[in-house]
Amino acid sequence: MKTSCVAFFIVFLGLTSLVSSQTDSCSTNLNLGSLVSFNASTLRCSPVWTSEDYILRYARSAPNVWDFVLSAPDPNSYVAIGFSPDGKMAGSSAMVGWIGRDGTPVIKQYYLGGTRESLVRPDEGNLPLINSTAKIVSRSSRLYLAFQLNTVQPSSRIIYSIGPSNLVPLSNNLLFEHRDKQSTNFDFVTGQSSVGGEYTTLRRSHGILAMLGWGILLPIGASIARYFKQWDPAWFYSHSSVQGVGFVLGLIAIILGFSLEDKISASVGTHKAIGISILVLGCLQVMAILMRPDKASKLRNYWNWYHYIVGRVLIAFAIANVFYGISLGEDGSASWNAGYGVVLAIWFVISIALEMRMWMKK
Repeated sequence: MKTSCVAFFIVFLGLTSLVSSQTDSCSTNLNLGSLVSFNASTLRCSPVWTSEDYILRYARSAPNVWDFVLSAPDPNSYVAIGFSPDGKMAGSSAMVGWIGRDGTPVIKQYYLGGTRESLVRPDEGNLPLINSTAKIVSRSSRLYLAFQLNTVQPSSRIIYSIGPSNLVPLSNNLLFEHRDKQSTNFDFVTGQSSVGGEYTTLRRSHGILAMLGWGILLPIGASIARYFKQWDPAWFYSHSSVQGVGFVLGLIAIILGFSLEDKISASVGTHKAIGISILVLGCLQVMAILMRPDKASKLRNYWNWYHYIVGRVLIAFAIANVFYGISLGEDGSASWNAGYGVVLAIWFVISIALEMRMWMKK
């Protein structure tokens, strides 16, 4: 009995030691010794991605030199830290590291030129790396990415990603799509890290309202006006109501878009220009309704042509800008494109059927 208790105690201590060896925290000093080219034990420490247990240690060791060590659990894949001009992955440069299947440590700088794997290019990037300082250390089931940057001030928009579990990059060093990512705003003075996705709700609200208002309700309202005029005056009130709701939702979306652009300093000139054009066309349609001539007026036919042409141009711009806006959102763009595409396909098929019925009656 005494022997079994001792054995249990030894096993318990061993498991406790194993668990503790696989964790890292800012309450413990990091000592990588001569494995890296700078003193990692004096760096400031900050948890930056709690769900994945990412810890960033950093320090300004000289006027133009910054030391970094990213600590993360080893996923048997890659871990990455990037510096972005606007908080997005596309256009950023990143340090990516992993342990190869043969046990060889690999750390490289990558340029993230886009969301496709082929646009994530190894041995490229804009990070001012100090030569021979980039190292990756594997210790107690954790990876430590260490590097130095020659810069007065690194970008505060820092992104992190983790590769798919148990899938190490091949010999060509091309990365598989990340399993998850995090975008943050980092304060190098306080060490506080705020999630860059804090504007996710604002971004999503802008997109959903624009899609629903400009990209769905306006086409539906136009179809009501074209195919249901036999139900007068119900068609007119239905058309006006649907278009009115679509215009209001679209207007709110544009206001949110301006606010979002200001908060994240996004470079979306084309998307913004098309959005403003849509708003102008929408306002012209509202003004046209207020100045609509009587049915008996000779100007009514000209007004109808104007209303039809401006409305169709508006809808074409709106649909194009919704798809373009989805592409700017990067993550999840494929599913949003597919969802909106299905809605448009249903609307198009119904419109074709109604068009055929209308021509058959004529």
